[in-house]
Amino acid sequence: MSKVALVTGAGQGIGEAIAHRLVKDGFQVSLIGRHLEKVQRVANDINANGGEAIAIRADVAKRDEVFEAVKATKEAFGDLNVIVNNAGVAPTTPIMAVTEDDMNWTWGINVNGVVWGTQAATEAFKELGHGGKIINATSQAGVEGNENLTVYGSTKFAIRGITQTTAKELAQFGITVNAFAPGIVKTPMMWDIAHEVGQNAGKDDEWGMAQFSDGIALGRLSEPEEIASVVSFLSSDDSNYVTGQTIIVDGGMVFH
Repeated sequence: MSKVALVTGAGQGIGEAIAHRLVKDGFQVSLIGRHLEKVQRVANDINANGGEAIAIRADVAKRDEVFEAVKATKEAFGDLNVIVNNAGVAPTTPIMAVTEDDMNWTWGINVNGVVWGTQAATEAFKELGHGGKIINATSQAGVEGNENLTVYGSTKFAIRGITQTTAKELAQFGITVNAFAPGIVKTPMMWDIAHEVGQNAGKDDEWGMAQFSDGIALGRLSEPEEIASVVSFLSSDDSNYVTGQTIIVDGGMVFH
């Protein structure tokens, strides 16, 4: 019988790549996003190619919507085995320009979304009578501080902490909790960040991207599929004895 995975922020970039990879691994997938048309496009693509996917509109910052999405997934497929708390936003803001709205908006999606996803998935795993896997998106910027990323980086450092604390709390239920920390990935969101960094310095998008790609040991940016392959491992039985860990997938930017 197929296993079932729910992926948040699955309408583009890393989330889209994760959805396709998990289908390849034999999962039925539920794709969650704030914009239904984006996740519906990915679901249609998967279904047209022989996979099984559904699209659900939900804002991960809203606890009730996350619980409803998990419930709808369970009803559609009859099970849930993996949740990938991937949804996130990435403002680029110099410290003196940070506003209350910047903090509340970013933390609401990036951090609260992980907490609500963890709660909803745990409730579902317990109701279904089995363990499960919770996989959270942190970042290289959540392992080492990067300038102009106080808001974004603070959320990603927090997600690593939440991953560790919940791994300890939920182990008794057969639930593992891990995180993946991408470096610089060729995604629409990353180009948005590069654009902002360039604008802040009076330079162009390519210059902005170069500020992040400098210092990658492998000498190139990541493809979304390379991040998805690590999520594939964390979703599989091969990772059953791994919990509370953050796997850094950055081509060799930080070494800890």
